[in-house]
This record gives sequence, C-alpha cells and structure tokens, in this order.
Amino acid sequence: KRRIVSFHTHTLRCNHASGEDEEYVLCAIQNGYTVMGFSDHAPYAFPNGYKSGYRISLEDTQDYVSSVRALQEKYKGIIDIKLGFELEYFPDLFDKEIEYLKSFKYDYLILGQHYTDNEYEPYAKYSGGETDSVAVLDKYISQVIMGVKTGAFTYVAHPDLINFTGDKQVYLKKMAYFVERLKETGIPLEFNFLGYTSKRNYPNNDF
Repeated sequence: KRRIVSFHTHTLRCNHASGEDEEYVLCAIQNGYTVMGFSDHAPYAFPNGYKSGYRISLEDTQDYVSSVRALQEKYKGIIDIKLGFELEYFPDLFDKEIEYLKSFKYDYLILGQHYTDNEYEPYAKYSGGETDSVAVLDKYISQVIMGVKTGAFTYVAHPDLINFTGDKQVYLKKMAYFVERLKETGIPLEFNFLGYTSKRNYPNNDF
C-alpha cells in the first residue's frame, strides 16, 4: 500500500507560513497522509544580537514544541505526527545549537543550507540568491557535505537551492561531485515542489 508522507512543514512562527498548526494536520488527514512532520526553521542563538527574519524565535520555540506534542496526542491513531526542525550547518554555532535542540527531544532534523558561512556574518551569502561565483558554489557544496557528515540530519532539503548562474558545465561538474559525495553517505535528498508553485530556481532540471 502506498504511504503518503510529508516532513517539510513550517508554521506561522517562522514568518513565511500561514494558518494554524491544527489546520495543517486536518488538511493532511483529508488528503490521505499517514505521517506528517512539522519542521519549522530552528532558532539559532546568534551573537551580537543578530535576529533572523525567517526562522522561529528562541522565545517561540517552546510554544511550537508544545503545540506539536499536543497535536500528536489529539490525533494519535489517526495520523502519525513528528516533531522536527529545519536548520543550516553553521560551523561556529552548530555544536551548541544541537545541544539546545536536543532539550526538546525532537524526532528529526532537516538540513536546509539557506546561507553559507554563518548567517550573521556580513559576508554570508543567501544560497537562493543569484551568483556566478564558483567560490560560493564550492562553499555551499562543502558546507552541506560537512553538515551531513555530522550524522545529525535525516535528509537534505532542496539540495539544488544554490542559485549558480555561471558556466553551466562548471555547475554540472561541481554538482555531480556533490551528489556523488552525498550518495556515499546514504542520506536522502528532497525533491522540493515549492519552487514550482512560487517559481523559484529549484527544482533545477540540470541538477
């Protein structure tokens, strides 16, 4: 029997989703889903008071966790609800971040590398922004691979998020290397449909 599952779901707490948490669950049930995972963008305790505009805040994290756990109980036996987070691998902050998130006893983590280097740094690059820099492409590839090798993540979200507009042959060569390294780890890669509905650069046909 075919199972319909989803693990990449954000809530309004991350500032780019809408609706109440329970509405997502009811919609999933109505459409035959057997497993549904919430995976809001994880909070990061950035230095120097930096505030990210697209992730859940530290102050709202407990509310998010409590809401998902309550829905797990309410709909037990009807749909299997999982608690997750989507986050980047930011080398300087990652160990502390994982210890913080473990306190919430999450079910899974998704690696979605929206920035290279560390988001709060002035030289950090948004992965979805157009770039013809091979150095940025290389940084994205290496940072995702390093993140995967931590063993902390269940799968990689939109691995083709990087919006490289330079030489196509360079892109193909670099991304072939990227996929080969990821395949060696055995981690799944996500085919993300949001790009179709919002006309983003991914899913990338060349990828």
